Amino acid sequence: MVDHASGTGLLPDIRLADMVSGVASLRGDAGTILRALPEMLPKPPTTKMSIGKRFQQSAQKYPDRDFLRFEGSSITYREANARANRLADFLTREGVGRGDVVAVLSRNHPDVVIAMLAIVKIGAICGMLNFNQRGAVLEHSLGLIEPKVVLLQNDLLEALESIPAGCRPEKEYTFAELATLTARCSPLDRPITESIEVGSTAIYIFTSGTTGYPKASKMSHYRWLVAMNGIGGLGIRLRGDDVMYTALPFYHNNALTISVSSVLASGACLAIGKQFSASKFIDEIIENDATAFAYIGELCRYLLAQPPKPTDRAHRLRLAVGNGLRPDIWDAFTERFGIDRIVELYAASEANIGFINVFGLSKTAGFSPLPYTIVEYDEETGEPLRGPDGRVKPVGRGGTGLLLAQINSRVPFDGYTDPKATERKIVRDAKRKGDKWFNSGDVVRDQGFSHIGFVDRIGDTFRWKGENVATTEVEAVLDAHPAVEEAVVFGVPIPGVDGKAGMAAISLRDGETFDADGLARHVRDGLPAYAVPLFVRIVPALEHTSTFKNMRTELRKQAFGETGADPLYVLAGEKYVEFYPEFVDELAGVRPKR
Repeated sequence: MVDHASGTGLLPDIRLADMVSGVASLRGDAGTILRALPEMLPKPPTTKMSIGKRFQQSAQKYPDRDFLRFEGSSITYREANARANRLADFLTREGVGRGDVVAVLSRNHPDVVIAMLAIVKIGAICGMLNFNQRGAVLEHSLGLIEPKVVLLQNDLLEALESIPAGCRPEKEYTFAELATLTARCSPLDRPITESIEVGSTAIYIFTSGTTGYPKASKMSHYRWLVAMNGIGGLGIRLRGDDVMYTALPFYHNNALTISVSSVLASGACLAIGKQFSASKFIDEIIENDATAFAYIGELCRYLLAQPPKPTDRAHRLRLAVGNGLRPDIWDAFTERFGIDRIVELYAASEANIGFINVFGLSKTAGFSPLPYTIVEYDEETGEPLRGPDGRVKPVGRGGTGLLLAQINSRVPFDGYTDPKATERKIVRDAKRKGDKWFNSGDVVRDQGFSHIGFVDRIGDTFRWKGENVATTEVEAVLDAHPAVEEAVVFGVPIPGVDGKAGMAAISLRDGETFDADGLARHVRDGLPAYAVPLFVRIVPALEHTSTFKNMRTELRKQAFGETGADPLYVLAGEKYVEFYPEFVDELAGVRPKR
């Protein structure tokens, strides 16, 4: 087994005995599984079904159950449906119709979920904006989806004020204003909901993909409902008295799709955390009486790094669902917090495939029945390698390679708002002439029995703090600094830490000296906190190539440990200071910051 820094040596093979044990473990949830299976059958895109209609069905079935819980207050299914209908009625009166885009710019709050439901109920498209974006990046995102209206929290008006007035949507409403404006609107279900087709676009989720500024990936009603039944019904399998807790932002699919849909699948309750706090997380689980929670891998590591407390097991938690739980902390995490089942999964906003740990096995991203292949790839381009016959080269069981998912009528690829970006993600003639495959941009390990383990992300994107960071976005901000001649950005692994930390290699203009404080202010003003480079290497010059690929590959290999005589700085607090070895331990939470 190859033992990369990413941990492939810790990803076990799935054995027949594991599968037998896993299948046996499903007996207690047989009813839930049998109800979900028929809903997994492919549906023609013209079928009259939608997220809004499915929510209305839950509201009719469980009207008095708690649907949303936030800061000590609860909203029932009936109440949430009425509020969504009032907002839907208001948007209709404001001229929003089928296919129009309504953007949502908000931190975590029940208003976000209700707004999404209201928007999709009238056949409009909900554009989920990242509330960390400002300036050129936010302007770019709005330009991709061209919303007719934006709904936002009051304190996020400053985000819109960071872009030119001409780039802002025609109409902007804060949730505080909407509480008054919708008071006299109709609480009844909208007739248009019955006519919405399952193949139509419901949501735009922004993703960095593998290169460039954020892209707006399309989420159809069909894909969202497949996630509800496949991930929620078959994998997570909540019960009616369960409470799912999420403190993940709703512009992430882990919250907006996986958490919300798994709750709807069973008539359970979604408890919303305002923001993630490692020190308060278990306390909030207990306060909300949660039995499940959604995570990203970094979240689990943060929880494990907290000092042990008597409350670590004083809860009703029975499962956790998410992606990125590192195999090296899997056992320690489940043992410390007494979690019976980890529903690890692999999915992406734009991907046409998902894996889910249906059988409750250890250290796997799960199982998928859909057609896929794992192939050899070029580390510099991220493209699959081809043999003399022009076809891709599968790695075989136990191998590590690039994940490709077949595109066909059963598993379509919805793509992005940009057709060129969509085409770049398609691999053609991979196994036979005329076939099409989605290039995930992810390296995975074939564990056997249709299970995979996640290894790494390739291309011009790296993941840090649970967020995809586009290197070109960071480079654009660095290049705008008057002292910087050129910049190359990449992610570097930190021992014991999920994801990769941002590192920049920059050359300075003639006559300029490195202004550590000035550069720190510049990047903090121009980038979300998670995208600010943590390492800055000053190089005499950067070799000119057409793509920087070779240069980036070599610099990535050297990381922060082989910089030679080049000055190296790290972000300590809000300032860049000269590199000190303890900084790496601080990132891993081993030692307190100096």
